[in-house]
Amino acid sequence: MAQKDASQKILESYNDVFSDIVNVLLFKGRKVLSEEELEDQAPRSYYKADGKIHEIERDVAKRWKNGNIRVACIGFENQTASDPDMPLRVIGYDGAEYRAQLLNKQAVHYPVVTLVLYFGHKQRWSGPLKLKDRLDIPKELDKYVNDYEIHVFEIAFMDQKEVDLFQSDFRVVADYFVQKQENGDYEPKPQDLKHVQETLQLLSVMTNDHRFEDVYNEASDAQKGEMRNMCEILDKIENRGIEKGKAEGNAEGKSQMADLMKRLLAENRIEDAKRAAEDPAYCDELMKQYGIG
Repeated sequence: MAQKDASQKILESYNDVFSDIVNVLLFKGRKVLSEEELEDQAPRSYYKADGKIHEIERDVAKRWKNGNIRVACIGFENQTASDPDMPLRVIGYDGAEYRAQLLNKQAVHYPVVTLVLYFGHKQRWSGPLKLKDRLDIPKELDKYVNDYEIHVFEIAFMDQKEVDLFQSDFRVVADYFVQKQENGDYEPKPQDLKHVQETLQLLSVMTNDHRFEDVYNEASDAQKGEMRNMCEILDKIENRGIEKGKAEGNAEGKSQMADLMKRLLAENRIEDAKRAAEDPAYCDELMKQYGIG
């Protein structure tokens, strides 16, 4: 995923969305993990190599707590394309968390789980799912090399029944990618959004279509308050496109008219210039003669 602004909170970092994703993807929709059991974890960890401190940053990471007991650390990695090095990246994230537990001298260690959320909708994930599939291992060493499996969830290829299990705003995101994968188009549903801006930001980043985020950022506070679901948001995107087209058309028309006047005056066709300014049909005729537009 692209580098993030440290001050920006992404959709999945909200506890209601995070727990919803985990419950659907890992527990088939059963509410095993509640949002109250989550605590934020700094997504950055550090390691020393070649005498220098290096940084590893996850997209989102949270600790699952049962009272004062930490049950697990769960992290998400967002991908829009298959990454052949994903097993190496995931083992780095997980290893950094286990090392942090070791350095903190905790009496009880807890598991680390990383979920790779793949948003590509034009093709399935094609990268390796195991560490050994990424390594060139001599036959004699194979049995001594520990394997490491990653867990990739192809959001756009989920079954619609699975999508309907989501209770948070992530259902809108998943539904968007499933529809794009199945139909090549998107028909919004009237589900109200709780985190409007963050949902649009995630859609913008994962689709590389910044109209979602732009229409929100350019809206007034009153207009933002009216954006409750994707039906209303897409209407505003369409209206924004129409207004932009009109503005561009007006600017282009003025430029073409100025070009015509310049040519007519250069040839001393004063009367034709006056008539063109008052008669649109005659103006079009002259533009065709000069090859304008």
